[in-house]
Amino acid sequence: MASSSGLRISYLLRHQLAPPLVSNRFTRTCLGLSELRFLSTKNSTASRSLRLAKSGRRDEPVKDEGDDGQDGNGSVAVKKDGGGSDGRIVHTALHKEATDAYMAYAMSVLLGRALPDVRDGLKPVHRRILFAMHELGLSSRKPFKKCARVVGEVLGKFHPHGDNAVYDSLVRMAQDFSLRSPLIQGHGNFGSIDADPPAAMRYTECRLEALSEAMLLSDLEMNTVDFVPNFDNSQKEPSLLPARLPTLLLNGSSGIAVGMATNIPPHNLGEVVDALCVLIHNPEATLQELLEYMPGPDFPTGGLIMGNNGILEAYRTGRGRITVRGKTEVELLDSKTKRTAVIIKEVTIVVFFL
Repeated sequence: MASSSGLRISYLLRHQLAPPLVSNRFTRTCLGLSELRFLSTKNSTASRSLRLAKSGRRDEPVKDEGDDGQDGNGSVAVKKDGGGSDGRIVHTALHKEATDAYMAYAMSVLLGRALPDVRDGLKPVHRRILFAMHELGLSSRKPFKKCARVVGEVLGKFHPHGDNAVYDSLVRMAQDFSLRSPLIQGHGNFGSIDADPPAAMRYTECRLEALSEAMLLSDLEMNTVDFVPNFDNSQKEPSLLPARLPTLLLNGSSGIAVGMATNIPPHNLGEVVDALCVLIHNPEATLQELLEYMPGPDFPTGGLIMGNNGILEAYRTGRGRITVRGKTEVELLDSKTKRTAVIIKEVTIVVFFL
């Protein structure tokens, strides 16, 4: 009983005799606000300045919402030139605005990321990597430098994207099983054909290949190409590299863009040069004449091309299917037991990226 009465007395002292923490005026104000009802003004300036157009067929004129007293649907009102009385409202259909915006996005993906330029055969990220290495002086006769140094140079000056994307592109240009003619010399663990990942960029080193210098970078200082501003207008970068050979045929390329894709197989360097010599001496050379010097693709990992119908169709129309099979040999392991094994000498690769 003593403990219960003590608890009751302490409760009364704390809740009835103690001064209130909040003043009575503030309490009354809060109670008054809880009973208020907030109403929106219908005829405000903001609501009058932007009107929606009523949806309709393309051949019907666009009406205002005040004509029939119903709200518009299916159209947007684009307000340009800032706000205020000097602004301009353009009524446009929703499907037209979505089409224009999506086409702008698609062209950005096509030109700036996914597909290579046929003039130098490179995508923007590969072009920027080679140009950054050229600016750093990483020629084939100079010592190797850390790949992290090159990736930082590309990110800070030319390619404001993720470092993994830049490093993966650099690694692929150094892999002799990914490109028929590698463009970068790698020093360290750059992965394997068994899909083993490369080492981190702080461990690997790189420099330019002699082929890259002679084929893509030798005439860069002779004003052979146009230079454009970079992403923050602080540096100049080439719009393309002055290629002496068709790199797109030499190393091939693969990319998926918006509404289109490409997958070009690589070819042999000597065969490409022979075909170019034929075109120089005879610009009207036929496909059959060119096939005598460049009979088909040449994959970096080898393999056997099954038939030439797909090659002819691809060279003639630009679309074709090439079936490649690995090259195997049967070897005798034990002469006593006559045990044999199938040894795979050449493997096929499915997708060719640059």
